[in-house]
Amino acid sequence: MTSPPRSAWWWPGRHGRRDLGWVVGAIWLVYLGQPISSAWHHPPGLARDLAVGALAAFGLAYVLIFVLVVRARLRRASTGTPTTWGMLDTRLNWVLLALLLCLGLLAIPGAGADWLVTIVYLATAAVLLLPRRTALLVVAGLAAVAAVLPLAVPAWRSQSDLVFALLLAAFATFGVIRLAERNSDLLRAQREIHRLAVAGERARAARDLHDILGHSLTVVAVKAELAGRLLEVDPHRAAVEIADVERLAREALADVRSTVGAYREVTLAGELAGARSALDAAGIRADLPDSVPELPVGLAELFGWAVREGVTNVVRHSGAGRCTIRLGPDHVEVLDDGRGPVGDGEPDHPTTGPDPAYGGHGLIGLRERAEQAGARVKLGRGPGGRGFRLRVEVDRAHAG
Repeated sequence: MTSPPRSAWWWPGRHGRRDLGWVVGAIWLVYLGQPISSAWHHPPGLARDLAVGALAAFGLAYVLIFVLVVRARLRRASTGTPTTWGMLDTRLNWVLLALLLCLGLLAIPGAGADWLVTIVYLATAAVLLLPRRTALLVVAGLAAVAAVLPLAVPAWRSQSDLVFALLLAAFATFGVIRLAERNSDLLRAQREIHRLAVAGERARAARDLHDILGHSLTVVAVKAELAGRLLEVDPHRAAVEIADVERLAREALADVRSTVGAYREVTLAGELAGARSALDAAGIRADLPDSVPELPVGLAELFGWAVREGVTNVVRHSGAGRCTIRLGPDHVEVLDDGRGPVGDGEPDHPTTGPDPAYGGHGLIGLRERAEQAGARVKLGRGPGGRGFRLRVEVDRAHAG
C-alpha cells in the first residue's frame, strides 16, 4: 500500500507539531466577527452568554468539519481509492449539519440579524459533506431561507446581500473540491503510469535476459557435453570445444552486462553465424541463407531474435537432424525435421499458452517484440506435417 503523502504545514497532516491544517478552515472564520461582536455588545445576561458561546462553538465545529473532510479525502487519495463527494458517513454528515444549524439558532437572542451569517457557513459545510445533488438542494433551500427571512422579520432586512454571499461561498467551495478531486485523480494516474512503466521495464529485462542466456547457455551445455565425449577419443578436439565454451561464457557475461546497461544490439548476421556454430556443436546439419538482405534496423533486429529463439529451441527440444533457416525481405522462418509439437494441434494453444517444449517464455517474448514491430509470429508443424516451424512475418508496408 502506498504511504500517504507528507502534508504541507498549512494542510491537514496526520501527526506532529506542523499539523496546522486547521488554519485553512479557521481563516474563513473572520466573517463570524460581526455576529460575535453583536452578541458581545448585547446587554449582559443569558442571551449574550448563550450567543457568544454558541458562535464560538459554531466556529470550532466548522473547522473540525473542514479538517475531517480534507483528511478523509487525502486518506482516500493516498490509498488510490477514487474520491467521492460525501467523504464521511452519511448519518454523521447530517448530524454535523444539524449541529451547526442548532448552534447558529442559539445565537439569535444575542446576535440578532447577524446570526444569518452562519447560514453561509452552513451552505459551505453542506457542499463539503453531502453528495453533489443533495448539496445542491440544501444550498438552494438555504438560499431561499436567506432570501425570505429578512422579508419576514423587519429587523433583519439589513441582510439583503446574504443570498449573494451564500451562493458565492457555496460555488467557491464546489470549485475548490472539484480542483482537489482532479488533483487526486492526476496523482493516481501518475502513480499508475509509474507502476506500469516499472512493470514493463522489468518484463523487458526478464525477456532480454531469458533470450540472451537461454541461447548462450544452451550452446555452452551442448559444447560441454561434446567435449566430455571427445575427451578420451580426441583430446585436441575436446580442448577446442572447451575453449569455445570459455569464449561463449565470456560473451554471455558481456551480453548480460550490456543488456543491464541497455546498450546491447542484436544483429541478424551475427545471429546467423551463432546459429551455425550452435547447430554444428549439436550435430545438426545447418541449411542457412548465403546472404542477408538489406532490412530496416528494427526489422533486422527482430529477425535476429527470431533466429536466436528458433535455433535455441531446435538445439534444446527438437531431436532434429537438420535445421533450415529461410530469410526474405518480409519474413524469417526456422524449420527442423525433429519430433514437432506435442500432440496434434498447434504448439501455442489459446487456453494454455505456448507449448513449454517449444520455448515457453522465449516465444512469449518473441511475440511481444513482433507486436511492437507490427509483425506476426506463426508456429506449427513443418512441411509434410513433420518437425516444427517458427515463422515471423511482417506486412510489406512495414517491411518497406
